[in-house]
Parts: sequence; structure tokens; C-alpha cells
Amino acid sequence: MRITNRQQTYLTLVGVTALLVASCSQPTAEETQKNEVEAIFPQGEKGPSENFTGNAYNYGLVPDDSTYTTLVGNVYFEPGARSNWHTHPAGQILIITDGVGYHQIEGEPRQTLQKGDVVQCPPNTRHWHGASPDTGMQQLYIVPNTEKGIVEWMEPVTDEQYNNTK
Repeated sequence: MRITNRQQTYLTLVGVTALLVASCSQPTAEETQKNEVEAIFPQGEKGPSENFTGNAYNYGLVPDDSTYTTLVGNVYFEPGARSNWHTHPAGQILIITDGVGYHQIEGEPRQTLQKGDVVQCPPNTRHWHGASPDTGMQQLYIVPNTEKGIVEWMEPVTDEQYNNTK
């Protein structure tokens, strides 16, 4: 059976149309990743409920020692999870590796954090951080000069504080 040029054109158009329809019905990468966080490190150990609201998981990367005097780890906050208010005697650096979350230094407006953001928490300054209500957040934390101490945990962040953008 011989296919004419007209039939070949028709078959090509049908094939292209089918591909376009199929690609339009698939969710975009943005839609798929909207609420999902891509993990770089293993999930780690669940943080204690005395220090976190919701589920937060810590995975240590560089343990505290007398040579480097720096603690490095990864925390994954499930959507809505957050730390209590806390301070670090020598400060803390956060590097957001995925997701969407919040950070707030006491007395300042809440900041929205996204992948690629870097936050510096000054020494002995009350602050908190955690995920947004709908999307988890993955962060690396760096605590320098651990000979001064690592963290002092305080009271939970209230729902009103968590939801307040001011």
C-alpha cells in the first residue's frame, strides 16, 4: 500500500497533535515540585518536641570538635514545622537548599526563605526558623566557635507569631 504525500502530512499532523495533547495534560515540573522538597542528605533524626512544633529532622554533617569548633548539619522541616525561639552564643548561618520557609529575629518582621537564601543569625539573638504552611524547607546550618556554646532553647513560637508577617 502506497501512502500519498497528503496522507503522510495528515499522519504527521495527527502525531504532532497527539504529542502536544499528551504534554499539555502532564503537570509541569514547577507544579510537581511546588510542595515537594528534594533531599540532598538523609532525613536524619526527628527533633524533640520540646524544641520544635511539628516534625523537623536533623542530620549531622560535621560534628563539634576542638579542631574545627564548628557544627554543621542539615534540617528538614515538614510543612508547618518550626523551631522554638532560641539563641546561639556565637551566631548561626543558614543556607536554604530547597523549599520555602520563614526566619524571624525577635523584634523584626518575619522573612520568607527560598532555595539559595543565606541567613546570618547574630550571636545571642533570639530567633526561629521553619517551613511554610504548605511547603517543607531544607536547610544547612553552621554554628561556629562552638567553644562558646551551641544553642539555648526557649519557648515555642506561637501560631500568631508564625502567621504574623510583621
